[in-house]
Amino acid sequence: MTESQFTAASFFQFLSENRLMGSRCKRCKAIYLPPRPICIKCHSSEIEWTQMKGTGKLIAFTTIAVGTSLMIKEGYDRNKHYCTGIVELDEGPKVSARILGVDTQNPDRIQVGTRVNVQFVRGKEGSTVLAFAV
Repeated sequence: MTESQFTAASFFQFLSENRLMGSRCKRCKAIYLPPRPICIKCHSSEIEWTQMKGTGKLIAFTTIAVGTSLMIKEGYDRNKHYCTGIVELDEGPKVSARILGVDTQNPDRIQVGTRVNVQFVRGKEGSTVLAFAV
């Protein structure tokens, strides 16, 4: 992969390799996930890839009973809910992802602040989905 391609396609390629990669500004050290080709803080184009540890905390979530057609194909429906949320990585960036290992039938038991670890889930369509597990 070309190191200068800070695109969604590059991000998903790294996910398929079980790597959570973001971009880091060489000038101000800001980190972005998904990656960006230009720093929005200092406007520098001096960007490099950085691998995330894949650990963080759940800062917001929702459980979904009526999902998209893709999630229905994955087996989720009114009887089998799924959870999605925002994870704040230890490195600072926040990312939206599927949340695994929580009781989606009892969302009151899911706690904001719970520590999570990255998971790379292979979808039925063959793509890799970013997820975090409790």
